[in-house]
Amino acid sequence: MDASDPSLDLRQWVREIPDFPKPGILFRDLTPLMRDPRGWQETVHRLGLQCDRLQPDLIVGIESRGFIVGTALATALRLPFAPVRKPGKLPGEVHGIDYTLEYGTDRLEIHADGFEGAPKVLVVDDLLATGGTAAACGQLVQMAGGRLAGFSFVVELSALNGRSKLPADVPAESLIVY
Repeated sequence: MDASDPSLDLRQWVREIPDFPKPGILFRDLTPLMRDPRGWQETVHRLGLQCDRLQPDLIVGIESRGFIVGTALATALRLPFAPVRKPGKLPGEVHGIDYTLEYGTDRLEIHADGFEGAPKVLVVDDLLATGGTAAACGQLVQMAGGRLAGFSFVVELSALNGRSKLPADVPAESLIVY
């Protein structure tokens, strides 16, 4: 990949939207970052530098914005990509896991094939908040036969302590931390 521009502050492309999706929430909107070719290329480049250190064989993206980040990264690095989806969205045999959210439960699924040979997998998403979804995704990767190389996020909301739900022995990196 081309050289990074460390002088670029990726935060300049993150829009803050108060009271979305409900009162009291400050939503960090990454669509301005994705719309700006310079900012988005820098984002993918910096995630690629994380991959240089972690050496994954496969990128997994979490529905839905993790698909955008993960496929861009996988394409740039010429690595395979696998999606993690909500129930009933993937054809064929899947592994599924139910996990706890702040107010209830949810389920994620991953294809049962495509993890032959125990590939090193990097789990990618746009945002690390409470950590439940990313932790469940990591468990799914292992159920499918993958080995966790790490977790990469564009943004992390550190006050929500999501990192504490991720396996302590697996690297987790974020480009922007609030």
